[in-house]
Amino acid sequence: MSDWNPALYGRFEDERSRPAAELLARVPLAAPTRVVDLGCGPGNSTELLWRRYPRAQILGLDNSPAMLEAACRRLPEGRFELGDIAGWTPAAPLDLIYANAALQWVPGHERLVPRLLEALAPGGVLAVQMPDNLDEPSHRLMRETAADTRFAAALGAAERLRSRLLPAEQYYDLLAPAAEVDVWRTTYYHRMDDAAAIVQWLRATGLRPFLDALPQAQLQADFLADYERRIAAAYPARADGSRLLAFPRLFIVARRH
Repeated sequence: MSDWNPALYGRFEDERSRPAAELLARVPLAAPTRVVDLGCGPGNSTELLWRRYPRAQILGLDNSPAMLEAACRRLPEGRFELGDIAGWTPAAPLDLIYANAALQWVPGHERLVPRLLEALAPGGVLAVQMPDNLDEPSHRLMRETAADTRFAAALGAAERLRSRLLPAEQYYDLLAPAAEVDVWRTTYYHRMDDAAAIVQWLRATGLRPFLDALPQAQLQADFLADYERRIAAAYPARADGSRLLAFPRLFIVARRH
């Protein structure tokens, strides 16, 4: 899959940063020393951590060189590293592992989540937020568009690039034997100007594997046009002419015993 596009991702930074801030607000730590931001992206979440914990040693980790370059421009004083969450292990136990909208791209949560908890020092916190929207019209319609005969041959495996989340109760069971666990789900309703704006939002994230798998620019354009038509029907104009993009997200905060 192609590298991430920080500029495209950042077009809706306020909306993307709101759940990051709300996750951080629930972290029960006053002054952690060692903090890592897994899947730090362009540094918007890392900046939130840096502002709350200015004395902490904060590392931003991401597998996208483009995102890390944007993060370094945003926080020149920050520390960022290229790395893959699936194989990442800290050199020493951490006080806070924070992962905002990142773990949904990593498979094997039955093993990953307990492993992250084990990387914490006693009293340390694992704070996770993940989009839980694969069954929303926004993502269901990606799969329906991909099933069209014009695109199906190229897109057979695209939807499998993102992991389906476990039930919230299963995350609780994975963590509860070794931690105090808080799990909740929030649905945000983001005001969007029109159907095209919804498509632009999703081009930076969920649509990436579909568009990357299409070999020709014209096929990509056709896919986007067909998808936007479906989006316009699924998200009708509201009283003021705008559209509301429903976006469920799963939150987990676990403090290790």
